[in-house]
Amino acid sequence: MSFEQFSFDRRIAAGVKSVGYATPTPIQLKAIPIVLQGRDMLGLAQTGTGKTAAFVLPMLQRLSQGPRGRVRGLVVAPTRELAEQIHQDIVKLGRNTKVRSVTIYGGVSKGPQIAALRRGVEIVVACPGRLLDHADAGAIDLSRVEILVLDEADRMCDMGFLPDIRRIIRQVPKQRQTLFFSATMPKDIRVLANTILSAPETVQIGTTAPVETVSHALYPVPEDRRKELLVAMLQRTSTGRVLVFTRTKHRARSLALHLKKHGRRAAALQGNMSQNQRQQAITGFRKGKIDVLVATDIAARGIDVSQISHVINFDMPNTVDAYTHRIGRTGRAERSGEAFTFAIRGDGMMIRQIEKVLGESLERRRLADFDYGPGFHPEAQFPLRSRNTARRAQSYGSRGRSSRRR
Repeated sequence: MSFEQFSFDRRIAAGVKSVGYATPTPIQLKAIPIVLQGRDMLGLAQTGTGKTAAFVLPMLQRLSQGPRGRVRGLVVAPTRELAEQIHQDIVKLGRNTKVRSVTIYGGVSKGPQIAALRRGVEIVVACPGRLLDHADAGAIDLSRVEILVLDEADRMCDMGFLPDIRRIIRQVPKQRQTLFFSATMPKDIRVLANTILSAPETVQIGTTAPVETVSHALYPVPEDRRKELLVAMLQRTSTGRVLVFTRTKHRARSLALHLKKHGRRAAALQGNMSQNQRQQAITGFRKGKIDVLVATDIAARGIDVSQISHVINFDMPNTVDAYTHRIGRTGRAERSGEAFTFAIRGDGMMIRQIEKVLGESLERRRLADFDYGPGFHPEAQFPLRSRNTARRAQSYGSRGRSSRRR
């Protein structure tokens, strides 16, 4: 199977070739024909499955014909990083079409965004808050939008954007094509999808569990020994680029500094950084100038780096969905990846919920020759779920590198 089967305009086909796409991913294979037909679609897919191109390519096909200089395509995303990633994909894939795109998000000056809108664009990729600011000020006209894309709708709901999304929908034409993408389908998101989609076709790739190309391991550790464990793990484990997740901005900053002091090429990515600082961190990570990126959940949305070999949960995520999104940063584009989670006292309930979604126990491990401190017994603190899974898992192994899930 190749992209030639979609009969894209030659200019778009040239863009596909220029970025090195050869074989469509499963969601591209299923979604692109539906979008090309002009139908509404509900896309359920994990991060890293290629869904951006699944809507960008058909959008370019449609907008490369017809009037120019007005907003005909609107993509709404939860974070600046994801908005920029989508915009860059539009630029690369549509470089020969002369379809223009602009990003709109907060944290930067409104002036350049307004200037770009005045010059005329066909696609706007926006975060909800700043988009509404421009709409309220009369700087953007959404009345001629033909295609509306809501990307990572579940994360937008988690971030409290649901009222903003409803306001945006009221400002776009009722007669439009709507594409709705989400990795998970909590109740609020399902209600929203049912409200805004018209006779949609549903495309679901896999389940909402983490991707199958990722192997998982749990490292029980005393809370005050996590920094030392992370440093030792990075020293002893063969890694490519590593993404470390923390719950707070302060911890992301302090942990990145701690890793730098121990000789790692590390950087933080968190919400208090300026847009230029955040972009520098992501670019450095993508180009290999930074080996370890320490990020909060919200800041990490939109990181599209296929070479991430490991995701390490320094802090246990708050929800199973958050675990799914974090782990989706590795094992992308059908590459294999590894996910390590540090577990401290009080994490037992979340571990059980994650294991329920995975359908198996997380392998418990200890790092060989690491000083966990006196009296620490992870075997008692985080027992395996059952005797059967205990037989299958290499529980409390001492290796620094995991085996791949087959």
